[in-house]
Amino acid sequence: MNWKVAGDCAIGTSHQNQGIPCQDYGDYLIIKDEIIVGAVADGAGSAKHSNVGSKLVVETVLKCFSDINESPQKEAFSQPLSKEEAEKVFAKIMNQVITELQKQADEEDYSVNDLACTLLVFVATPDWIAAMQIGDGFIVIRSQESEYKLLFKPDKGEFINETTFITSTNAVKDMQVEVISEKQEFICVSTDGLEKVAIRLSDWKPFSPFFKPLEEYLHESVNPKEDKYITEFLNSERLNSRTDDDKTLLLCLFDRE
Repeated sequence: MNWKVAGDCAIGTSHQNQGIPCQDYGDYLIIKDEIIVGAVADGAGSAKHSNVGSKLVVETVLKCFSDINESPQKEAFSQPLSKEEAEKVFAKIMNQVITELQKQADEEDYSVNDLACTLLVFVATPDWIAAMQIGDGFIVIRSQESEYKLLFKPDKGEFINETTFITSTNAVKDMQVEVISEKQEFICVSTDGLEKVAIRLSDWKPFSPFFKPLEEYLHESVNPKEDKYITEFLNSERLNSRTDDDKTLLLCLFDRE
């Protein structure tokens, strides 16, 4: 029994046409086989160095979780977190992330807002998941014998194309946190580039025909980290005809066989 993981980032056609680098970044960490941590960030289009910010943010998050695992509190995730405990863990990590962003900005002599990005993070075991979100994008899960569930309604702000970023004044205060103590089967994390094809925006429900083939792919793939299915999917003409934004997918399946 172990986690099967696949994921990639793809530059949007609008950024390709403008010569702008991909501003998304995502990665994951597996601790002791059964604990997985994932993080996905989407750099703000208005921020000059948001591609740097998104990568730095994700790397910092994963390092923080790695440090927790190496500390005397290394059994911290052996039991489900309460929502209050999860809020404290995520708030502490977010403050460290903000510190690292400020340090980067000071070293390069630019504003910390030039590193602005959204952020989605989760830590999960086969029996529970704790997750947080700052800004838009989505985390969809499927627990054992249940339907796909959207954990958070994306933060879209008051105006079109507005959202909260990790560098926003009230980022930690506005952070959404959820804990689900159910046996986990499938986790999907994505930036907002895929919202319009994966989430029914009329009622913010996951669109099952988007997620089912991805879950089936993980079930069937022997080594999803090595094949190019997700890369080809994200760069497909069919998908690019529906969204021109950068796209990131991080897919996780706990294989109980």
